[in-house]
Amino acid sequence: MSVRVRFAPSPTGFVHIGSLRTALYNYLFAKKMGGEYILRVEDTDQTRLVDGAIENMLNAMSWAGINHDEGVMLDENGNITQKGEYGPYIQSERLDIYQQYIKELLENKKAYYCFCTKERLDKVREDQKEAGETPRYDGHCRELSQEEIDAKIAAGEPYVIRLKLPENHVIKFTDLVRGETEFNTNDLDDQVLIKTDGFPTYHFAVVVDDHLMKITHVIRGEEWVSSTPKHVYLYEAFGWESPVFVHLPNILNTEKKKLSKRQGDVAVEDFKKKGYLPEGLVNYVALVGWSPEDNQEIFTMEELENTFSVERVSKSGGVFDTEKLNWVNQHYVKDADDDYLTDLAIPFLVQVDLITEEEATTKREFLKGMVSVLKEKLQYVKEITEHASIFFGDNVELETEECKEFLQLEHIPTLINALEEKIGNTEVVNEAFVKAMFKEIQKEHGIKGKNLFMGSRITLTGQMHGPDLPKTMEVLGKEICLNRISYVKNNVL
Repeated sequence: MSVRVRFAPSPTGFVHIGSLRTALYNYLFAKKMGGEYILRVEDTDQTRLVDGAIENMLNAMSWAGINHDEGVMLDENGNITQKGEYGPYIQSERLDIYQQYIKELLENKKAYYCFCTKERLDKVREDQKEAGETPRYDGHCRELSQEEIDAKIAAGEPYVIRLKLPENHVIKFTDLVRGETEFNTNDLDDQVLIKTDGFPTYHFAVVVDDHLMKITHVIRGEEWVSSTPKHVYLYEAFGWESPVFVHLPNILNTEKKKLSKRQGDVAVEDFKKKGYLPEGLVNYVALVGWSPEDNQEIFTMEELENTFSVERVSKSGGVFDTEKLNWVNQHYVKDADDDYLTDLAIPFLVQVDLITEEEATTKREFLKGMVSVLKEKLQYVKEITEHASIFFGDNVELETEECKEFLQLEHIPTLINALEEKIGNTEVVNEAFVKAMFKEIQKEHGIKGKNLFMGSRITLTGQMHGPDLPKTMEVLGKEICLNRISYVKNNVL
């Protein structure tokens, strides 16, 4: 059996971290099993559609490196297209297909027309609640005669079509995460399959589409567990074989509640906008709900493809820990190409007015050097704005009172004069020169350790602690170093 899995989002906005993980697990499972990964768009709820959401979702998946083999795609011009032999892959383009299959259910008495008004349904549910019963449809229209149905349709009465569940029927299915699961139809509702607008509900369309697209494994969030028996019964009603189900645990916040946008960043776009690297986000998200056998934490996508297994997916919710995400992402930032990071950093630097768009081009090498020095401190690229100010301007802003006090120490005038003389006499300030210079000052003036290095750092950057000092001075260059020394001599000492 060739494995075929699908990610089937609704185009209702930005891509939630939970959706990213669902797509990732489907992708990894397909790769591990040598199968195919399909992307289908489920847009049957026309009231929730958001313009541009399909393009945003496809761009987010491309950015994350979760690339599908078949389904809805963007062409080279950024336009929506579809690829594969089982299309259309957008549900709103498959309405004629759903009509064909709902007719089959109606003819076989597995579904029925329901003409109940919203007011009646609301009252039924209220009465059931007051009686301590589980609110569900009471079957009022289950046994309408064909004459009654025809008359109501002819009169223009709006209707839905419902699944006709048998009474006291046990529905069983195996979930690869949760094991054997069973429900009794007496505890279930006669699910709406076709809405009054003629569009199918998720529950109907998903079964028809998964069958026709030959989906072998349905990997989705655990919120669909309670709906799965209705889906399984639909497969039974059609005489089709059910796919294998895998229901993933929820992603939780640190308070062990379902991750929600009320608590902060939850969309892929949120993390992208902060300068998280796709490799870091994907690596971390893979670990929220799945654990490798050897406790490895840093994975390339290829390693994830080779290592992932459904058997290691947890039954309980995984906590989305931003601190752990930052730790993982920092690993990728440290190892990233400097040109790549510079491209990501420039918009943030422009945004806080440290550079202009024009300077981003004319000072490219300077910015690249700065990024190279600072990247070890960054958990995500936007953080560069918190550290970059020391590389701009000729004046020195002392960070703390402690910095001011340090510059009042007895040896500071000697140190500053030595720095000024040696930097003034060299052609180029680079890392090798700075290291040699510090050795000379130590030998010639007896200034060493904290007195030498912290005194030099405060003089040149206004900070007691910071990135590697020789590398920092190389990026600053001779002119800025001398201007800052002069500023401190004239305005601080």
